[in-house]
Amino acid sequence: MFKKIVLSVSTLTILVSLQAQEVEEKRDRIHSVRKVVDQVGKIDTKEVSEVDKARKMFSDGKVSGQLRLMYSQAPDTSGAYTSVVGGIIKYELAEYHGFNAGAAVYTSYDLPFASGKDTKRYTDLSSSEGDHTDMSEAYINYRYEDLNFRAGRQVLDTPLADSDDIRVIQNTFEAYIATYNIKGIELMAGHIQNWHGTDAGLDNAWVDTGKNGVNFAGISYQDGLEYNAWYYNITGETNAVYLDIGMEYPLNEDILFHAGIQYLNESELDNSKIEASIYGALIEVVAYDIGINLAVNKSDKQVGKKSFSGYGGGTLYTNMDTMILDEISEDRDVLALVAGISYSINKFGFLYAYGDFWGDENSANKKEHIIEQDVGAGYNFNDEFVVALLFSDFQDKENADADWNRVQVMLNYNF
Repeated sequence: MFKKIVLSVSTLTILVSLQAQEVEEKRDRIHSVRKVVDQVGKIDTKEVSEVDKARKMFSDGKVSGQLRLMYSQAPDTSGAYTSVVGGIIKYELAEYHGFNAGAAVYTSYDLPFASGKDTKRYTDLSSSEGDHTDMSEAYINYRYEDLNFRAGRQVLDTPLADSDDIRVIQNTFEAYIATYNIKGIELMAGHIQNWHGTDAGLDNAWVDTGKNGVNFAGISYQDGLEYNAWYYNITGETNAVYLDIGMEYPLNEDILFHAGIQYLNESELDNSKIEASIYGALIEVVAYDIGINLAVNKSDKQVGKKSFSGYGGGTLYTNMDTMILDEISEDRDVLALVAGISYSINKFGFLYAYGDFWGDENSANKKEHIIEQDVGAGYNFNDEFVVALLFSDFQDKENADADWNRVQVMLNYNF
């Protein structure tokens, strides 16, 4: 089996290069290929100023936004493709006695002259109508010392509910979220009512999460030692527990070792067929400008059941740009391996990712074996402007007619 493993992605180093950071700086860990793609085009968060008079909440408010141009082929055998222009415009009030608010409009429009016609048009970037506009963020926020409460449409990034900003319209959630920070430990709890974005389908309005929403709570810490413990009650579907623990150790000022393990357990509710036990491990070495990474996830067979990575891209170490373990987890044991190599120099970064997914025979005696390879490159002109290229090759070893490859190009400008 290990003869099939080749060098692939170090998710840390490609993120470092795209954000023009130095190796010795302290950084958040990014654990999968999909999370790297998600982070490349993130909109900058502007610090909210505090004011002493209510009327200054408006005059001292902050405008921010993003302009994105993207060409993308569909991740399937259709050969469909689309070019779009999209963006975000956001306004956030200054803070007065702990209170402030914000709103953001997200939009995306197909460019007909650079898009396929009819069945050759890729519709996931801006809907089947060729355009999409929505007030994706609209919230009220209250902060008191280390406690923060936010109600309304907002961006979330938790293990089973995340923004997954890999195309044009990222996921946002209508939710009520309380966060408390104490000595580097973050506690979060809340209720998610519905969600919106590319993963939810842009032809839909706001889509319900669970039958009556999602109730969740989590604790996280990250400073050399890192850990997460989260519980989700996805009503009418599953109760989920997610755990991970990791560490990083500098061997010297130029070489860093990082390792982690993770566990996801899901228990079925109301005959939803969502039930799973998934284990994962990650090792990574970053030396000078080169990173090497190996990740594994194993899903145990649950007869007639499948796994659910949540609302977004999911948190598993082996999640690729397109392929995730969920795709073949129903009614079978699954093993996923991703290994890799990346290189960064100055403002340029390169990655190559190889993922191998094996699914044992299910109750219908059907196997799965899928390989996805991702090649990415990015150039950070400055803190605002990024250009990124991604090439994906997908091979279905049990069904040759399902093979495809795709190209995606993104120009992203934050203001």
